[in-house]
Amino acid sequence: MNQRLVIFIDSVHPVLEERLSNAGFLCQRHFHTTPEELKAILPNAYGLVIRSRLTINEDFLSHCPQLQFIARSGSGLENIDTALCKMRQIRLYNSPEGNRNAVAEHALGMLLGLMNKLFKANKSVKSGIWNREDHRGEELDGKTVGIIGYGNNGAAFAKKLRGFDVKVMAFDKYKTGFGDHFVQECTLEAIQEQADVLSFHVPQNKETLYYFDSAFLKSMKKPFYLLNLSRGKIVDTKALVEGLSLGLVKGAGLDVLEFERKSFESFFDQEIPEELQALFAAENVCLSPHVGGWTTQSYIKLSSVLADKILADEPN
Repeated sequence: MNQRLVIFIDSVHPVLEERLSNAGFLCQRHFHTTPEELKAILPNAYGLVIRSRLTINEDFLSHCPQLQFIARSGSGLENIDTALCKMRQIRLYNSPEGNRNAVAEHALGMLLGLMNKLFKANKSVKSGIWNREDHRGEELDGKTVGIIGYGNNGAAFAKKLRGFDVKVMAFDKYKTGFGDHFVQECTLEAIQEQADVLSFHVPQNKETLYYFDSAFLKSMKKPFYLLNLSRGKIVDTKALVEGLSLGLVKGAGLDVLEFERKSFESFFDQEIPEELQALFAAENVCLSPHVGGWTTQSYIKLSSVLADKILADEPN
């Protein structure tokens, strides 16, 4: 194959296209091309650059006989048939290093905002109400923070917490030996026993779907704040609403929601479930539209990380 054609299925920061072009790749943008239309050009594809617009499954890959790599801007690979890619020796790249700092800062901002009732207080003052007692906050100092998943994002969040006098506990089913003087590596049961704050930083797969459910809620030994900046379907919304109504969950910060669609912009085109409406109405719930890793700086870093990884594996 003389030309290494890279098809950009989703838009990313242009630094990736620039660096690949400078290295001799032929880059084409197909941000709005439908899956059916793509089939005409996929047979010539050497590489694909994606975010989350399309699902890269067996049918899609059957049209890519020359495909050598898929680069996913971001961390999650749930929209890619990773097993089939491994079997076909298609290299997979993602870039969690590019937005881990952004996600960690977003998580910390949500947590501090919830504990100090900043979101409720802001709305109250702007509505002409000056009520100090209703907005008395709670300090993070002295609390125990439990982190579920100690990959790039979980570790970055732990790093941000170093400026606070907190106990940080972390559990990762697939990782050991990461404990240090600040982070205590522990079991899931230990976190459920001690945590005042519970933060999820895990990928979405068969094992983690609805990780936080009613049973998990009942296993927590004291009221806690919940953060989810991983994937929406990690948290069962009904279980969360149950926890909020019972006072078991003191507040929740969600950058991702169970009912997200592949096209984020079409989120409100659906009928809003009752449990999601309950989250909208709750003053102790902070929601953001899946932008935890979506900063000006991370936009550049996500593409730069992918370029580094792709070019490192390519022959000169």
